[in-house]
Amino acid sequence: MSSTETARAVREHVLRMTSGGRSSHVGSALSCADILAVLYDIVLRVDEKAPDWAERDRFIMSKGHAGAALYAVLAQRGFFGTELLDQHYQNGSFFSGHVSHVGVPGVELSTGSLGHGLSVAAGLAWRARQRGEQWRTYVLLGDGECDEGSVWEAAMFAHTHDLHNMVAVVDYNKLQAMGPTEATAKLEPFADKWRAFGWDTIEVDGHDHDQLTAALAILSPTNPRCVLAHTVKGKGVSFMENDIAWHYQHASEDELRRALEEVGAL
Repeated sequence: MSSTETARAVREHVLRMTSGGRSSHVGSALSCADILAVLYDIVLRVDEKAPDWAERDRFIMSKGHAGAALYAVLAQRGFFGTELLDQHYQNGSFFSGHVSHVGVPGVELSTGSLGHGLSVAAGLAWRARQRGEQWRTYVLLGDGECDEGSVWEAAMFAHTHDLHNMVAVVDYNKLQAMGPTEATAKLEPFADKWRAFGWDTIEVDGHDHDQLTAALAILSPTNPRCVLAHTVKGKGVSFMENDIAWHYQHASEDELRRALEEVGAL
């Protein structure tokens, strides 16, 4: 299966999971589907038959509210059966609304309280460097998450310790909580901020698999890398795209049918 088909399948799963469980953050999950598809199909060195393989690359989903997308891509990769996704957001399920590592093969860290993922990723990358290990660390952040001061503390730490074995990807969909990111706290000039913190920074179309692959597959030889992935919240479903309401609501039965038609699932 190509990364493009994986992304399509992730979108279908996300729509079904969030509607069936009556959960939220569907827009956030759809915006990062292409990023996750490229990571898990092309970039990350992981083994679905041995999730705890010592030499695996580590991936941290810092924007944990988009957990449905991570569960979906892990299921597509074969870490567990796709039929288990029907348990999403159900009482007693391991597949909680925000990412949980408990009982879910392939998940490195429970997340959802924003601003912590980059720090954990930097710590993992530092440990690998100290021990001379060759695995790499990737972390996916939300753009609104970058309002957190802890993100920039971790960015300084990574540069200070020359952690060129780590990559931060920012899902830059330009919407957060109740409105545009720029109306909440101005991020621009965003790329220049990361560069000022010593990161090798690249801007790409976050829905273009070729651009994502080129930016993610080859690490900087000296500095940590930041990939600013320009995305569309709700990508793939016309009536969800760039609509902040889909940060919170789930699709009704009729909306689900229309959305599944748009992502090619019906």
